[in-house]
Amino acid sequence: MSRQYRRAVALTAALVASLTLGETLTAATAPPARAQEITQPSRAQATAPTLSPGQLPPPWRHEPAAPLPRAEPPFDGHAACASAAHPRLAARTARGITNALRGRRLAVGLAVEDAALGLSCQLNQGIHFDAASAIKVTIISALLLKVGRFSRLTSHQRSLAWAMITRSDNDAATALWDEVGMAGMQRFLNLAHMSHTRLNDAWGLTELTAQDELTLLRLLTSPGKVLTLPLRRYVLWLMSKVIPDQRWGVPAGAPANVTVHVKNGWLPYPTSADWHVNSLGTFTGSHIDYQIVVLTANNPSFAAGIDAIEAAARVINRDLAEE
Repeated sequence: MSRQYRRAVALTAALVASLTLGETLTAATAPPARAQEITQPSRAQATAPTLSPGQLPPPWRHEPAAPLPRAEPPFDGHAACASAAHPRLAARTARGITNALRGRRLAVGLAVEDAALGLSCQLNQGIHFDAASAIKVTIISALLLKVGRFSRLTSHQRSLAWAMITRSDNDAATALWDEVGMAGMQRFLNLAHMSHTRLNDAWGLTELTAQDELTLLRLLTSPGKVLTLPLRRYVLWLMSKVIPDQRWGVPAGAPANVTVHVKNGWLPYPTSADWHVNSLGTFTGSHIDYQIVVLTANNPSFAAGIDAIEAAARVINRDLAEE
């Protein structure tokens, strides 16, 4: 029995359990201002992968990613930032990120890049984390690679893409995931050089690394051969339209004159005491162009994951947007 199959079995059991937990789960774990995205009719967003209880998807094969360790709590590490042109800024940002995360009961992977400043930061950037809805940026990107041109997107596909990115709609994600197919998803990962992303039949249990997600954001914000400029702009436009209730995470602390393109993911798995909370975004403005990825696991609550990501993001946004 493959590792992915065993995880899909475990996920199905977790989904069955989540149906009975209902409102109790999110009331105990999410802050009131952000609980609505889980406790309203779309609360399935709290368990991002969508498998029918008792059913499993058929087996499939893909190009295997290199095996990498999974993160374990508690946080015990130091962020590393480097910039030949701005060494003091790099040192200050690294200290700030480390201090923001110190003492938290979580596992975290982080990657930051500001090409104009020649600055990059990393913390466990090669460690695997469960994707939850953060995978949806990859899904839309793989779909666009498959169709080739924006004009070839049907109105139905555009409607699904809008729902999947701006509202994190899981049914829309599943529909587009199925349209792309496993081979199409893996083809995109190969062309994008996202070599450590490990696809899973349950799309929310795909394993990401901060390094690969930063590679994805670079692909969307820089000239390249994988996606044309109109297709890249379309993905970023969708990310800029995410509803207010889901604009938490890496946007924290970003100045008002910065345009934020964001996508988040959140999943209590395998229990309600183990939250995976992820946030990735790219930031643009006058003389501003940088990317942030923060992936977390083993958070005791949804709110704790958000708080950790935003603590680190405030440091990064302060240092990069004001430099």
